[in-house]
Amino acid sequence: PGVCKQTLEHCLPLLPALLQAGLAFTCAVCRYPLGMSGGHIPDEDISASSQWSESTAAKYGRLDSEDGDGAWCPEVPVEPDDLKEFLQIDLRALHFITLVGTQGRHAGGHGNEFAPKYKINYSRDGTRWISWRNRHGKQVLDGNSNPYDIVLKDLEPPLIARFIRFIPVTDHSMNVCLRVEVYGCVWLDGLVSYNAPAGQQLILPGGTVIYLNDSVYDGAFGYSMTEGLGQLTDGVSGLDDFTQTHEYHVWPGYDYVGWRNESTAGGYVEITFEFDRIRNFTAMKVHCNNMFAKGVKIFKEVQCYFRADASEWEPTAVSSVLVLDDVNPSARFVTVPLLHRMASAIKCQYYFADAWMMFSEITFQSDAAMYNNSLVPPEAPIVPTTYDPTLKVDDSNTRILIGCLVAIIFILVAIIVIILWRQFWQKMLEKASRRMLDDEMTVSLSLPSESSMFNHNRSSSSSEQESSTTYDRIFPLGPDYQEPSRLIRKLPEFTPGEEDTGCSGPVKPSQASVPEGVPHYAEADIVNLQGVTGGNTYSVPALTMDLLSGKDVAVEEFPRKLLTFKEKLGEGQFGEVHLCEVEGMDKFTGKDFALEGLDASSNCPVLVAVKMLRADANKNARNDFLKEIKIMSRLKDPNIIRLLAVCITDDPLCMITEYMENGDLNQFLSRHPPLSPPATYRDLQFMATQIASGMKYLSSLNFVHRDLATRNCLVGKQYTIKIADFGMSRNLYSGDYYRIQGRAVLPIRWMSWESILLGKFTTASDVWAFGVTLWETFTLCQEQPYSQFSDEQVIENTGEFFRDQGRQTYLPQPALCPDSVYKLMLSCWRRDTKDRPSFQDIHRLLQESASEE
Repeated sequence: PGVCKQTLEHCLPLLPALLQAGLAFTCAVCRYPLGMSGGHIPDEDISASSQWSESTAAKYGRLDSEDGDGAWCPEVPVEPDDLKEFLQIDLRALHFITLVGTQGRHAGGHGNEFAPKYKINYSRDGTRWISWRNRHGKQVLDGNSNPYDIVLKDLEPPLIARFIRFIPVTDHSMNVCLRVEVYGCVWLDGLVSYNAPAGQQLILPGGTVIYLNDSVYDGAFGYSMTEGLGQLTDGVSGLDDFTQTHEYHVWPGYDYVGWRNESTAGGYVEITFEFDRIRNFTAMKVHCNNMFAKGVKIFKEVQCYFRADASEWEPTAVSSVLVLDDVNPSARFVTVPLLHRMASAIKCQYYFADAWMMFSEITFQSDAAMYNNSLVPPEAPIVPTTYDPTLKVDDSNTRILIGCLVAIIFILVAIIVIILWRQFWQKMLEKASRRMLDDEMTVSLSLPSESSMFNHNRSSSSSEQESSTTYDRIFPLGPDYQEPSRLIRKLPEFTPGEEDTGCSGPVKPSQASVPEGVPHYAEADIVNLQGVTGGNTYSVPALTMDLLSGKDVAVEEFPRKLLTFKEKLGEGQFGEVHLCEVEGMDKFTGKDFALEGLDASSNCPVLVAVKMLRADANKNARNDFLKEIKIMSRLKDPNIIRLLAVCITDDPLCMITEYMENGDLNQFLSRHPPLSPPATYRDLQFMATQIASGMKYLSSLNFVHRDLATRNCLVGKQYTIKIADFGMSRNLYSGDYYRIQGRAVLPIRWMSWESILLGKFTTASDVWAFGVTLWETFTLCQEQPYSQFSDEQVIENTGEFFRDQGRQTYLPQPALCPDSVYKLMLSCWRRDTKDRPSFQDIHRLLQESASEE
């Protein structure tokens, strides 16, 4: 260790100069401090949300410094789930950030404040802020356990940003103080975002599914990716075999983003790259897979178009034709000369040479000496402010430089070997513990005498699993307030005399479970069968558990070989949702039901959604999946997604449901709004009436959906609407869900105050969500509900609904919404559940309103 330290201390100061000289870099060497501890970042570039005093201002939040009172400290103690306080750093230019360090306040023994956890938000332009997540979706990093030790955390994936915020996170109210440092290097590419088609999935002959999506993309993600950066810029080049990955515990194909030739119209994939300013481009390097034995090859040709600022694309393109290699299957970087073209954006069309094309990294080289400096903003200098301008490189001492690089390589190899060895044993221990856990788990279905629900969406982190706390109160409540229900509770045992027939017969609920003064809502005890795919499915009241008493499933087994996978719609902790094409589905549907888009007289293929249970799912998830099949098989309504068939004779277990040809209502309205205002209102009224009809059917069975929103309504021909439950599992809508202390994920912007504060889900709370869904519909889904509020402010606003003192904020009346419909929305958001209309009333009012029009 001593030799390694001396070698690194001698060699690392030379690396910035080597990088600026044009040598390629990796995440392993892009790890030097950017100026908090060394003072290169000036005080004016460090800011904070608040400060306790002048002596604990943001400028004192420098790692390993005792200036002032020893650290930055916010004005008030940090509360659980309160993410308002932050320490912000402006790096003045885009940087590739791979490592962060934190420290508490020691102040020579007089301070004892530190942040046990924290989150990181970052921005490339100071306007759009992004929450950093690791490769497994976790946002919270472990911080300090004492005020003096420095804790370093690798950012996997690394982030590319100019602004970075450190946000303290606590489990209970406490004073925190922070000192921080950021490690990385200047982002020489200057790439701000790339827009590309969403990655697809490849199914190997043995049935293995290879997911080639960009899983760390930080922009908008749907059928295409826009305004973000992801795996193509994370510094990790894929292996020769695309089914193998650098990362542990990820899916096959993780390192690559891939596309299928037959899915494109022109035989090419088009990617647009946006840069921070006009640059003089010399070359583009694309790391491609070339496993031609499996139909994957490097692109055969690329054409790149250029644009300066907001101007039109230049008509002349730079075209390069490659000589294909059918001998060496190794992945490699392909260099494309860009001939010193000046531009701030590049659009490249990569032409397929085989069935598949896969990229893992794309980098650009531009000539710094030929930048158009008149267009460079003063706050973004070309030469980074984080390095010592007096640093010189002795060009004559080549042997020392080579020796340093060789020494660093040996050190890194040793570190990698140690990490791989530790990961191997960690994997073995996890497998052993998983086997023990599965052997010990038993499955039983009991019904509570108090309102309770299961949640199978917990994080895999052991510390998170052990935590049983949910919301802590962030505002004073009145004397009639009751303590919020826990999201995960042990169900009470049945007392003697209560009828308990398990799953073989109906169960009578306790009389105490039905609240008084609620005439038109059956607020019976519910057991929520959480969808293993991450979707919310339907909560099942005890009054309707007789639906599960049958031993048979009212759907047929479907031949798995007839399913043709098209794309992955979403995923949860134990399952996935796929869009598939299938032929012969008319033989598996009853005569009383016409499948969307299927002509019974033809054998035309139709699209279906396939919910698939992962092979590593535990026994509880498997049991819930089978229960969900039983429930779904008995739901038959024109406005509810129908279960068509199942594949349960062997693994993986699958359920096949309808999929409407126009996708979900949110995307349909936001992308394809009707043209004329009269047609707009009639169509929207028709859609809303159908949603109300479907919810009327569910409420008649005392089913509680718990996640009603436009993202969970699918659109078919002639504006046909059917209610589904895919929303939570889709990355596209991850921003609609609020994660509570890393465990539960809830759509708080659609939830009633009693659901958020009391954990109480009933048909009345579904009515509240319907009001928000109605608002979404009449705004054409152009914005998120309460878009002007942060998640924390949304929760605070629910407290105002509870207190009912006239300070609550309602969603505004949409421009296309008549007064009668907005009045209906407001009635859905009444404080008292008994004052809200039933779905029968809502459906009737919407029908009457439509007939009046």
